[in-house]
Amino acid sequence: MLGTHLNKNIGRVLVFLFFMGSFCIQSQEKQESSVSLISYIKTLEDRFDIKFSYLNEDLEGYAIQIPENLNSLSDILQYIQDKFRIVPEKLNDRYYALSKNNRVNLCGVVLDNFAENTVIGATVEVMGFNIAIITDSDGSFRLENVSRDASLRIRYLGYDTKYISVEALIHQGGCPKILLAPRYEELDEVFVYKYLTSGIIKESDASISLNTAEFGILPGLIEPDILQTVQALPGIKSIDETVSDINVRGGTNDQNLVLWNGIKMYQSGHFFGLISAFNPYQTDKVTVYKNGTPAIFGDGVSSVIQMETGNTVPKTFKGGGGFNLISGDVYAEIPVTQKLGVQFAARRSATDFLSTPTYKQFINRAFQDSEITLQNNNTVEDEFIRDEDFFFYDFSGKIIYDLNPNHKISLSAIHIKNNLKFEETNVSLNETKISLLKQDNISVGGQLTSSWTERFSSHLNIYYSKYNLDAENIFANQVQLLFQNNEVTENALKLDTRYLITDGWSWTNGYQYIETGITNATVINQPNFNSEIKGVIRTHAPYSELNYSSPGNKFMGGLGARVNFIENLNTFQKVIVEPRLNLNFKLANYLRAEVLGEFKSQTTNQIIDLEQNFLGIEKRRWILSNDSSLPVTTSKQGSIGFNYEKNNLYIGVEGFYKHVDGISTSTQGFQNPNQFAGEIGSYDVKGVELLINKKGDNYSTWFTYAYNKNDYTFDSITPPTFPNNLDIRHTITFASTYTYKDLKLSIGLNYRTGKPFTEPVEGDEGLDDDFVPPRINFQSPNNSRLPDYFRADASAIYHIQLARNIKANAGLSILNFTNRRNTLNEYYRVNEEDEIETIENFSLGITPNISFRVSF
Repeated sequence: MLGTHLNKNIGRVLVFLFFMGSFCIQSQEKQESSVSLISYIKTLEDRFDIKFSYLNEDLEGYAIQIPENLNSLSDILQYIQDKFRIVPEKLNDRYYALSKNNRVNLCGVVLDNFAENTVIGATVEVMGFNIAIITDSDGSFRLENVSRDASLRIRYLGYDTKYISVEALIHQGGCPKILLAPRYEELDEVFVYKYLTSGIIKESDASISLNTAEFGILPGLIEPDILQTVQALPGIKSIDETVSDINVRGGTNDQNLVLWNGIKMYQSGHFFGLISAFNPYQTDKVTVYKNGTPAIFGDGVSSVIQMETGNTVPKTFKGGGGFNLISGDVYAEIPVTQKLGVQFAARRSATDFLSTPTYKQFINRAFQDSEITLQNNNTVEDEFIRDEDFFFYDFSGKIIYDLNPNHKISLSAIHIKNNLKFEETNVSLNETKISLLKQDNISVGGQLTSSWTERFSSHLNIYYSKYNLDAENIFANQVQLLFQNNEVTENALKLDTRYLITDGWSWTNGYQYIETGITNATVINQPNFNSEIKGVIRTHAPYSELNYSSPGNKFMGGLGARVNFIENLNTFQKVIVEPRLNLNFKLANYLRAEVLGEFKSQTTNQIIDLEQNFLGIEKRRWILSNDSSLPVTTSKQGSIGFNYEKNNLYIGVEGFYKHVDGISTSTQGFQNPNQFAGEIGSYDVKGVELLINKKGDNYSTWFTYAYNKNDYTFDSITPPTFPNNLDIRHTITFASTYTYKDLKLSIGLNYRTGKPFTEPVEGDEGLDDDFVPPRINFQSPNNSRLPDYFRADASAIYHIQLARNIKANAGLSILNFTNRRNTLNEYYRVNEEDEIETIENFSLGITPNISFRVSF
């Protein structure tokens, strides 16, 4: 048994040695049949009687196994090309050139390695060759004539950077998948508060941002009208229910800086303030500052409202359109190339050929000469026939071009137009008044955004803006004519730089130049009067701001200053320093505090003409400060706020004090003898704002309260201190939204105390006959108040999926569904019978509106 087992093992060893010997012999034969490529090339020269020209370094180091099955020269050269990337070139019948080809074409697809989703817009760089592209909408890329020895670097925000050699991609064949790993980092806690409805956020710097693409629903709104939406925020209201007269913490509308893509806008409304002039479906983001404004912003002593359209080249076509009972609009984002994109939006009213219930209510609100009563409370029984021809439109567009991954240029333009012809006939007197009014705003601007290094970036903004108002009034006698023109032209340049010192410190510096020219012309034919006043103000404003954020964002702060060098055609020069402060810090779990402060100034204001001019339709004209009859307006504001959020309950409270100096009675809307005086004074506002918001998965309910005590001080008026025309002591809002599947519902109640106004002296002493024409003797300024204001609004939106990529929604809104008759204003004038008339302006009655929109 032992011998048998031993014999078997010896046999196995002999078989193994036999095969090993055969393998070694075959390997030796193969080695003997392989020669250096240069030696083989020389044998070909002898064999085919030809000559090769080549560089030794291109062929050195290569060994070739002689292809015995190839006989023709063309087949042998093709074999060499395929195996060694040595490209033959036939020079003539006898001479050939051989060169090494180190360039290839390649492609790939960049994916997320978690779910293999395509990564759109990832940067693919060929390292060392200044070649970079971005991935397409399907995550793919293609590179041509790339060195085989190079490596690719693939980057995308939120993913780890990946390096891969070109050779490795080639060996995978085809267009291989390249998987990026998401970058997981422990991020600092960011404090932003989402409240009211989706798309509205309070940022850590106390600003409010509105994302129109994510906008939910608000009471009375079925479309995200920008300037209507901001009025849902505490401290922002319009006392006369318009978007062109927004009052922020007791300030007038002209004290708001309204920017569209960095361009200052001098017209903001259609339908004389009832509709915002900015298309929300092109607007990407809106930012509102009530205090603690960054130093990059000048002008606007009450607030900054900044609107920005999208600033990235669209990857796919996107668009939509819709209509409501006032107007229709379309918008689109179009990718022209990978680096070039176009945006546009257009809207036009249907008011000149279609009369709807909404239009009729807007007409009654905008063109009412109001209910007129005599001082003895007898209503004037004159019958009026009114006929209007009115339309508006707006168009905006933007071109975006990516010069390279670090530099982007964009061009923006907007045109806003209102056109009105209004006739009013007094049937009793057989007299007709005709008013013609045209408003135009045309603005163009360019922006260059650059990232010079990972820490240093810059933003250059240049724009030209022109606003024009032409108003013509033909009086009842059909002879007397009044013409007014208000024209504003503005050129501006701003260069803003940002340097990231460390991960927690950043430093912003910049310079802004603004040249504003305003012309006001008035022509009357009987009596003959012609006036034209022109002015130009130039402002040079360097600024700087330092920002810090501690680890974990327990403390965040910004400290900056802006210096304005102002000159008005050499009639005056002024230097105004504007410090800015913005602090945000953690007090306890879920509780943070903010301290804000700012000094600001502005050189443009709006004077308000008499109510009876142009039937009270448009009575505001822009003017420039001249440092005498109208100084530069300045403001100082400070506030302290507290924010608490836990379990979807947000509570925010803020107390503030604001002092504004350099105002004129001509810019405040006085409707008593002080409206003619042009007295210079100031106002002080003390206030508290409270917001309580509770949110759930499908609902949001909020309560806001604002208390303001707003007083004028005019030393030349008796008494010198009295309530501001915008002194609304108490404002309350209670609203709620609810979402059920594709249906969104919202209802809200708005209450505020009445605004002050000035009444005439009672009895026969109310009219002073010593003057021709007689004048009204008024009581103390703003000694009376209008009745309290109350309005209830509701809205509903239903979303419909028409196709895979086509969505639609239908909306219904009702403003003032209780049909309450709210008095917005009351003033007095003397009629042709030398009697005092009382004119009352009323709010919108019950106003329905419907809309239908499609997006794709």
